[in-house]
Amino acid sequence: MNRIKVVNDITDLVPVLRAVDSGVKIELFDRLSRDWITEADVKKDFGEEGLSVLAFFDRMKLVESRWTSPGSGKEPVKSFHTYYSTVSINTTASLAEFSEILSIAAMEDKDYAQEERRIMDAIGVEGSRFISDVAEDLGMSSTRLKGLVKRSEKLDYHGHRIEVFKKGPSSTR
Repeated sequence: MNRIKVVNDITDLVPVLRAVDSGVKIELFDRLSRDWITEADVKKDFGEEGLSVLAFFDRMKLVESRWTSPGSGKEPVKSFHTYYSTVSINTTASLAEFSEILSIAAMEDKDYAQEERRIMDAIGVEGSRFISDVAEDLGMSSTRLKGLVKRSEKLDYHGHRIEVFKKGPSSTR
């Protein structure tokens, strides 16, 4: 099936760009686009880093999963495949917003971890706040904040709120 990832919001570029920012991500994404592969296959071929990348792809909704039977008498295992085969970018943003989104996608992990910690501190123990309130508290644009959240594996943007990501039953993490 040919599915298209439609990018209508400039911040949706962050996970797409992050999906191909390392050799392991590129190689694993390519393999997932050709075949259905299990976590065991990923671990064997890409190690623990590959499992982390697979969890990232799952979190960003870039892969789909299905249960497959490895053989008679064996437990079913989850296998994965890319969800999208094409990206369509249909958005308009100022050059400043575009530059900001590219800088977020390319930000060093240690610098990003500091930004992510600031956001987590701002949403507090409840783990859920309106994006406009958090942006005001942190002194940043809502576009920047939303881009930072969309890069995160710990935070989620849901409605107009930033929330701590809660692992669901279909998650690989």
